[in-house]
Amino acid sequence: MTEQVTSGRPSSALRRVLIPLALAQFICSFAGSNMNVMINEIAKDLGTTVQGVQLAITLFLLVMAALMIPGGKLTDRYGRKRCLNLGLAVFGLGALISSFAQGLPILIIGYSVLEGVGTALLIPPVYILTTMLFSDITSRARAFGAINGMGGIGAATGPLIGGIIATAISWRAAFIFQAAIIVVIVLLSRRDVRDPVPADPARPFDITGAVLSAIGLVLIVMGILAADNNGWLMLGLIVAGVLVLAWFFAGVRAKERSGREALLTTELFKNRTSNLGLVTQNIQWLVLMGISFTVSAYLQVVHGYNPIQTGLILTAATVGLLLSSAAAERFAKRRAQRTLVMGGFIITVTGIVLFLVLNAVGSGVWVYLPGLFLIGFGVGAMLTPSVNVVQSAFPDELQGEISGLSRSVSNLGSSLGTAIAGTILVAGITKTPERSYALALTVLAAIGLAGLVASAFLPNTRPAAPAADSLPTTPHPSAKRNESGIPGFTAPPADKRTASPDPRAD
Repeated sequence: MTEQVTSGRPSSALRRVLIPLALAQFICSFAGSNMNVMINEIAKDLGTTVQGVQLAITLFLLVMAALMIPGGKLTDRYGRKRCLNLGLAVFGLGALISSFAQGLPILIIGYSVLEGVGTALLIPPVYILTTMLFSDITSRARAFGAINGMGGIGAATGPLIGGIIATAISWRAAFIFQAAIIVVIVLLSRRDVRDPVPADPARPFDITGAVLSAIGLVLIVMGILAADNNGWLMLGLIVAGVLVLAWFFAGVRAKERSGREALLTTELFKNRTSNLGLVTQNIQWLVLMGISFTVSAYLQVVHGYNPIQTGLILTAATVGLLLSSAAAERFAKRRAQRTLVMGGFIITVTGIVLFLVLNAVGSGVWVYLPGLFLIGFGVGAMLTPSVNVVQSAFPDELQGEISGLSRSVSNLGSSLGTAIAGTILVAGITKTPERSYALALTVLAAIGLAGLVASAFLPNTRPAAPAADSLPTTPHPSAKRNESGIPGFTAPPADKRTASPDPRAD
C-alpha cells in the first residue's frame, strides 16, 4: 500500500479524509463524558438517582468495549466504509431516542445500547482506514495525533459543551447536538472516504467467539459495579467473566488449529511491544474517564456547581490536552515512544497529586486548575504514541482485528474507570463524602503508576520506518486511481494472512 506524500505530508485528498474520521472519534468520546456534568439534572428529570445515571454511563462504555472486537472483524467482511456508515446511523438514532427519553430504561436503550453499538461499528473503521491510508510513519503520527487529539478533546470538552447546552437549553439538547454532528460526518464522508481494500463478503464471521468475548467483558465490569452491594456477587461475576474469556480463547486456538476463521488471531498476542501498548491504552482511558467522572461528581454533589460551572473548571484539562495533542507530531520526531508514554503517565499522576494537595490546603476554583491542566497534558501526550505502537506493529491484513482489539481494550478501560470510581464513591468506605472522592482519585493515581511501570518495558526506540514492502512512494502523475479514488494506493493481496517480519515488532 502506498500513499502520495510530499515532504512527509499527505495529499489534499487524504487531509479531507481525515476530517470526518477525526470528527467521528470526537463525537464518540464526547458522548462518553458530557453526561458527567448533567448527572443531577438527568436524575431529577427522569426520577432516578445519581447511581442510575452512572449505570447508564458505564453501560454505554461497556457496550462499546464488548462489541468493539466483533465490530473490527465485521469490517473485513462488509467493508470499512459500510460499517462506518451503519455505525453513524445507529449512533444517530440512539441520540434522538435519548433526547426524548421519559425514564431511565429508555435512556439506557438509546444512549447505552444504541449509541454504544453505533460506536463499536464506526470506530474500528476510523483506525483501520487511518493505518491503511497513512503508510508513512510521519504522516501516520500526524493523523493519529489529529484523531486521538479530537478524541481527547471530545472527552475533555464534553463536560464544558454539555454543561453549556444543559444550562442554556436542556440536557436533552446535548443529544440533539450529537445527532447534528453525525449528520455533518455523513455529509463530509460521502465523497472523500473510500475503502482502499475491497470487502470480502464470503469471509466467515465467528459468532460464537463474538458472543463469548462480549459476555466475558460484561460479567467482569458488572462484577466491579456490584462491589458496593455484595462482595460474593462481585467475586462470582468476575470469576465467571474470567472463565468465559478463557473459554473464548480456548475456542480461538481450536479454530486456528482446524484452519477455521476465528474472531481474533493469536498472532495479535505474540508481539510483546503491542501487548504493552494495549496495557498502556487501557490504563490511560481508565484514568481519564475515572477522573472525569470523579471530579465532575465531586464538583456537583459536594460543592453544588451547576453543569456550566463544572464544565468551565474542567476546561483546564481540555487546554492541557489540546496543547499536548497539537505537539504530538513534534514529540514523535524528537522522542522515543516509550519516553512519551512514560512522561505522560508521570505528568498525569503528578496532576492528580497536585489536585488533591491544593484541594486540601486551599479553597476556591483556582485550587482545581493546575492539577487538571497537568492531567489533561499528560493524557494527551501519551494517547498518540500508545496507539501508534499497537497499530503499526501489524500489517494491513490484520488491521481489522488489531483495531477492534485496540479500541475494545481502550473502551474497557473507560468503563472500568467509571465503574471503579463510582463503586468507591457509593461504597461508604470513608466517613465523609470528601474523603471518598479523595480515595477514588488516589486509587486512580495508583493505577496510573501501574501504567508507568508497564510503559517502562516498551522498546526505547523511535518509530521505525515501514517495512520494505510497504514503504510509501510518490506515484507518477499519470498513475491511475484504484478503488480508493486516491492516486498511489495499491491494495495488498486479499488472501495474505501471515505477518512478515517487521522491524516495528519486538
